Amino acid sequence: MAVLCYNKGCGERFNPEDNSDDVCLHHPGVPIFHDALKGWSCCRKRTTDFSEFLSIKGCARGRHSNVKPQEPLRPEVTSNKADDLRPHAGHEIIFTGPKSAEALKKERPSSEEPKIRLPVKVSQSLTQALEKLMISETEKTIQQDGAGVAQGTRCKNAGCKTIYDGPKTDAEPCNHHPGVPVFHEGYKYWSCCCIKTTDFNAFLDQKGCSTGKHRWVPRQDKKTVACRYDWHQTSSQVVVTVYAKNAMPDQSYVEANRTVMTVHIQFEGDKVFHKDFHLWGVANVDQSFASMVPSKVEVTLRKADAVSWAKLEDPRAGAGTEPAPEAQEQGESEEQSYDWDISDDDISDSEEEEVRE
Repeated sequence: MAVLCYNKGCGERFNPEDNSDDVCLHHPGVPIFHDALKGWSCCRKRTTDFSEFLSIKGCARGRHSNVKPQEPLRPEVTSNKADDLRPHAGHEIIFTGPKSAEALKKERPSSEEPKIRLPVKVSQSLTQALEKLMISETEKTIQQDGAGVAQGTRCKNAGCKTIYDGPKTDAEPCNHHPGVPVFHEGYKYWSCCCIKTTDFNAFLDQKGCSTGKHRWVPRQDKKTVACRYDWHQTSSQVVVTVYAKNAMPDQSYVEANRTVMTVHIQFEGDKVFHKDFHLWGVANVDQSFASMVPSKVEVTLRKADAVSWAKLEDPRAGAGTEPAPEAQEQGESEEQSYDWDISDDDISDSEEEEVRE
């Protein structure tokens, strides 16, 4: 009756009555997993592929054994010295390496997990560059104002009905709505104060909930652009670099869960880069962060497992898709890009045009 040989690397069936001293080709050593290489301590062949490791032929001959080996003891290792890593009498140490890419794929977290906003480190050089740009923009605005604002110009802030009547008008407070108008299920309200009404005239007459300065010149719409980006990795982290000059920290953010990262960067005043990265591997979000310098934005993602990523993005997870420009600009240019949530019965075309003006 044929029985299974339990010698490492053999796995053949044999007849105990026909067993001889050199019929079994096996590995007398122990498996070693180190720096992504896999092999046996008794021979020198190494491979990075687990299937190839299993197919490495034995390096010694002996008799087949039908005795199932006991589970090896795994003593606590308290030192990195080579002497402490040698097998002790009565047991052996098996070195276990990182999980295979196949195993990680099966354990991949859901892309629907809630995202958290990563901390951002802003360099001093970027802060100084933005201060210079702000001074330049202020001087430009003063020059435009010096050219004169036409009498009768209406304030461009949403909800403010003030009409320009000379320089004295600038001293008056501007009561406006920083949010966007929402029309849903018959109700009309501003997202910033949420005072709901069914009457359109009452909605238009709602007093602004925020106070600031009048704005006589319309702001330029945000321009959604594509930026060049690349990435590199080490054994413990992945670094994604987006080449966007003079990013604005208060208008930019990076959000991520373990498998999806959203990068939103407003830079050079009116340009916006927005992209969802469906990551090839799994990230440790709690130990990840973003850095901003004048020439670029870097996102450092800590790897959840010490494995090499074949790519930055997983094409099977829908990577590379970007939201429509309307979604990208939502909340960033509220005065010009309203987030309309309207049914045909909620508002007429003339009413919509009146709110936009």
